[in-house]
Amino acid sequence: MTLPHDPTPGETDELKRRVGKHGFWYHRIALPGGVVTPGVSPLSAEAYGVPHDLGGKRVLDVGAWDGYWTFEALKRGARQVLAIDDFSDFMGFLSTADRKGWETFDLCRDAFGYDASRCSRQELSVYDVTEQLAGRFDVVFMFGTLYHLRHPLLALDRLSAVCDCEIYVESQILNDFSPYRGGFGKGYGNDLVMEFYPDDQLAGNASNWWAPTLECLAQMVRAAGFADVKAWKLLDNPTELGFCRGFVRGTKTSA
Repeated sequence: MTLPHDPTPGETDELKRRVGKHGFWYHRIALPGGVVTPGVSPLSAEAYGVPHDLGGKRVLDVGAWDGYWTFEALKRGARQVLAIDDFSDFMGFLSTADRKGWETFDLCRDAFGYDASRCSRQELSVYDVTEQLAGRFDVVFMFGTLYHLRHPLLALDRLSAVCDCEIYVESQILNDFSPYRGGFGKGYGNDLVMEFYPDDQLAGNASNWWAPTLECLAQMVRAAGFADVKAWKLLDNPTELGFCRGFVRGTKTSA
């Protein structure tokens, strides 16, 4: 069911019903008719630093989940977005029934009325991204993904190889919190450090493999080929683990 921008009450009720059928949503997405999916992310869309004008850009959204940033890129004028996910993050508490592939993404895409040629999606590991498979991109989003990867620098290298201009990365960071050093107030500040979690040491989630400090995250992006990097925290002094987040914008010298 593709909704117009001004859906009828009956269409809005049907959309609410379809959204409600899914027990878990990661993203909070405002759909037509005032319907909002019940997710919690993003905590602050402005904090990601994504330009309001992405006019004419081709965008890759890595770890797209329900598709908030895919649809946001299109709203901001992107000419095409490819969303990829491998559905490997269960957040330490979800069941396999809670991750239903692209069902929630497709629901939102239908509601917005985007066609699959402009708004495409593919089940794909970030390690398998190549120009032959996916083409080239002006902008890459990698939000909430890096710390779930066994080989994060390899993933950044793969993305750099298909990115011509900019990458935006968001990740858990260690500046204010370390599970090994005693929790809050026991982080690493501005040190160039990354911790490894072989089990579920970080937030009880076995798919959390690493966490870098913000400086380490920035230098990883730079090492992957983005010569100009800018880094910032979500909050200066977070008091909850979910707010220990950092952002990096990396730009190629030719951009």
